[in-house]
Amino acid sequence: MSNLFPTYARWELEPENAEGSYLFDKNGKRYLDFTSGIGVCNLGHRPAAVQKSINEQLNKFWHVSNLFMQEQQEAAAKYLSEAAGMDLVFFANSGAEANEAAIKLARKAAGRQKIITFQQSFHGRTFATMAATGQDKIKKGYGSMLETFKYVPFNDINALKDEIDTETAAVMLEIVQGEGGIHIGNQEFLTETEQLCKEYGALLIVDEIQTGIGRTGKAFGFQHFNLAPDIVTSAKGLGSGLPIGAVIGKNALEDVFGPGSHGSTFGGNPISIAAAIATMNTIFDEEFLKSVQEKSSYLAEKLAESLEQIAAVKEIRYLGLMVGIEIDIPLSSLLKELRANGLLALPAGENVLRLLPPLTAAKSEIDEAVQILQATLKEFSKSAV
Repeated sequence: MSNLFPTYARWELEPENAEGSYLFDKNGKRYLDFTSGIGVCNLGHRPAAVQKSINEQLNKFWHVSNLFMQEQQEAAAKYLSEAAGMDLVFFANSGAEANEAAIKLARKAAGRQKIITFQQSFHGRTFATMAATGQDKIKKGYGSMLETFKYVPFNDINALKDEIDTETAAVMLEIVQGEGGIHIGNQEFLTETEQLCKEYGALLIVDEIQTGIGRTGKAFGFQHFNLAPDIVTSAKGLGSGLPIGAVIGKNALEDVFGPGSHGSTFGGNPISIAAAIATMNTIFDEEFLKSVQEKSSYLAEKLAESLEQIAAVKEIRYLGLMVGIEIDIPLSSLLKELRANGLLALPAGENVLRLLPPLTAAKSEIDEAVQILQATLKEFSKSAV
């Protein structure tokens, strides 16, 4: 009997150790990990530079609270804000906390309450971020949600025009709806959304929890679309596996989050900050981001070539190394079969297989993953008929 609440549908394997793109279970079996801890281990497992930075901080101090000035926090905030082309940072512990803070910041700054989000979005599991999420299954059993969130179809600018008004505090969106099925915002929709926010005096919040920190081949996903959001949230890949989240905002918001307006006991923890600095030092390098874009094209080409003759594959969608493969066979059974064959992948939405390889994955590892996927899909498609 477990003493843990059964909140997770756990897999049948238990990790023993992990390094780079590979994870090893208790029985010594090796798996190519194209989940990256759900988009967290962007530099693979236990990257040496991050581990070194963590160890150095472990020998200084682990926690002192945010009552103290901390040079490394300032350095991390500067790194993060400059990469986003913005000005100010608040550090939290997770993506949900970052989005919660962003919602508070936007409502207080605008002096309004209504926030528009999108169907099939995912923003977290706190009460406000759960309410912001455009998926009913996330909210089931929890009673009435916060009523100030409104939901419209993603990539539907006319629906947004019908809903936005002078009572709207913010529009909150993902550049790629990760949990919702790897649905990518199109340029016209995103540009017009930004223009509508300006027209109505609403803030534009971009949730980069999964798309940020190099995942799409840019520091942040919104940079593919020439957007200038008011607030950006980040987490997952920021700490290479250590818990950290961040809200990034423009200078105009400085007075809104003054002393006592928001806080976090553990936000910006020194160990997590050390991990974040080392992570950003690698990922925000132009040559590194260029390599992610090259690997993205390589993976997309390999998938198109290898899966085009498999009838169960309906569509492949991707931005950077964030890939969704829409299929019409039972997804949970397929993912289990992939694990049996040594490849770890994820679901996204009801019928989309999601690949989030480490940004450091070698082309040989991409080849290995595609070969396993192709062979498994071929065999599984036959048995599913």
